[in-house]
Amino acid sequence: MKLSTPRWWYVRDKAPGRLRRMLLTPLSWIWAAVTANRIAKTIPADVGVPVICVGNLTAGGTGKTPVVRELLRLLTVRGVDAHGLSRGYGGALKGVHRVDPKVHTAADVGDEPLMLAHDYPIWISADRPVGASAAKAAGARAVVMDDGHQNPSLKKTLSLVVVDGETRNNEWPFGDGAVFPAGPMREPLAVGLARADAVVLLLPADLPQVDPGLLALFGDTPVLVARLEPAAPPPAGPQVGFAGVGKPWKVERALTAAGCDLRDFAPFPDHGAFDERTLQALQRRADDVGAGLVTTEKDWVRLPPHWRPRVAMWPVKATFEDEAAVQALLTARIP
Repeated sequence: MKLSTPRWWYVRDKAPGRLRRMLLTPLSWIWAAVTANRIAKTIPADVGVPVICVGNLTAGGTGKTPVVRELLRLLTVRGVDAHGLSRGYGGALKGVHRVDPKVHTAADVGDEPLMLAHDYPIWISADRPVGASAAKAAGARAVVMDDGHQNPSLKKTLSLVVVDGETRNNEWPFGDGAVFPAGPMREPLAVGLARADAVVLLLPADLPQVDPGLLALFGDTPVLVARLEPAAPPPAGPQVGFAGVGKPWKVERALTAAGCDLRDFAPFPDHGAFDERTLQALQRRADDVGAGLVTTEKDWVRLPPHWRPRVAMWPVKATFEDEAAVQALLTARIP
């Protein structure tokens, strides 16, 4: 069963989830201790190829996958044969596989690997060292790993943590700093930052500047600012939107900011499958208001093939504000 990301996790004011936080806090202590113990006791495997880890410090969507795609692009521009690596969350295939969009479905390999595989060589493997070794054997000279900051099994050449930099409506990327399940943190902020080489602060296109209070939390950790921007305009005319991502409410907000005539919006659990009954209900709602259907690229690849022509895909991309600084960091770690 796929679960939705609780929005109260990200509210700085403790009031909306006060009782739930109190009840779940003992479990969060256990979670943090188990994570710290696993990281401390694991010896990372060196598979002989540079590994760039694009992770995060929180549960729920932060925009890691668009950052992975942009890093793969920047490495490719430099002439580095870079492959992506994912654990293939949501996919049924076991073992190590190179994703083939002509053969695999999101149910096989997961939505994010399938989405990236249209542009770059992508591998899935729950065992990260095995996946990185397979990529190396296939010619990869660098591996960009989607998620894994809390996975110590593979030696990392460069560790980046992506932080959702949007702070408005009393929402904060780290909530009040509570660890899962009492809050969104996978581990305490200071602990996670200590293993990071840099923070990628991802801002929506319509947010003019970074919150200085958020920047102060990162201390001496370098910060690379990136923008999550539309890769194409939203579809014309009235639309009913839907999304099954970590923070679906931000998709609704982004569509509206991009000029979409959004008549209604339906949130779904992250990575969840869209069955025929759900899609028919969405179509009826769109017909009622004379609108089309629009969703994210990640959700679109999970649609049954016969539904894809009936739903508009709205892609986004991550763009670094200082691309030269990112290239310098990559060059320093990957000659």
